[in-house]
Amino acid sequence: MPDVHFSDAELEQRRDHITEFIRSQVDAAGVDGAVLGLSGGIDSTLTAYLLVDALGVENVHGLVLPGTVSSDENMSDAERVAQDLEISYDVIELEPVIDSLLAAYPDAEGDHMAVGNARARVRAVLNYLVANHENRLVIGTGNRSEAAVGYFTKYGDGAVDCHPIGNLYKAQVRQLARHMDVPEDLVSKTATAELWADQTDEDELGISYETLDSILVTHIDGPLSVAATCRLLEVDEATVEKVRGMYERSEHKRQVPPAPEPLH
Repeated sequence: MPDVHFSDAELEQRRDHITEFIRSQVDAAGVDGAVLGLSGGIDSTLTAYLLVDALGVENVHGLVLPGTVSSDENMSDAERVAQDLEISYDVIELEPVIDSLLAAYPDAEGDHMAVGNARARVRAVLNYLVANHENRLVIGTGNRSEAAVGYFTKYGDGAVDCHPIGNLYKAQVRQLARHMDVPEDLVSKTATAELWADQTDEDELGISYETLDSILVTHIDGPLSVAATCRLLEVDEATVEKVRGMYERSEHKRQVPPAPEPLH
């Protein structure tokens, strides 16, 4: 597998680069700090650590947003991160809002994809409610691997003011987290968006993050052909084509909504 990891010097460089990015985004917006959703997963955990590094404890506000599909372990880890970092945080239950949506449109009951995406969008609404009230930016927790294959909810976890770790592959997220002394059990835990019960990222994607990162580095973001990628990574063509397909089908998620060209 190609090495997507950073050297120690590169890790410190990335840390400085990201914290400066965060400060520049807050300064440019003229706001008082940042709000982010804390899921207990490594992406939001690393982002919280970087925010505190960049802005100070007093300027970061976490939101823990449990629903009926949220595991007790992840919600406990989310609160633990806030407590370890000594940032202010609120716990807001999602399910009353979801119940109201399904009461308004009961046909969606049982559609785990539609309801799961609604959960992500309700989280975004709550993030912005708090951020607007406190004059803060909403900070995203998406990484480069998930963005490349569209593994996020449009106008859900993709509805943010900036993505500080958006230039890091998943392996690099874990590596930078270790560099910043995030507890190992949080760094190595199984990733899940918790949009429905027993969901995990790798099961839904149908590919491990290690393989995904390698295909992205060599083929999608890199110069190698499908055949050369298969030979280098020792994976079959169907796996590379699967990633290519996810990348192409999700292009609309990475763009501003289109409008017709002006008529002259």
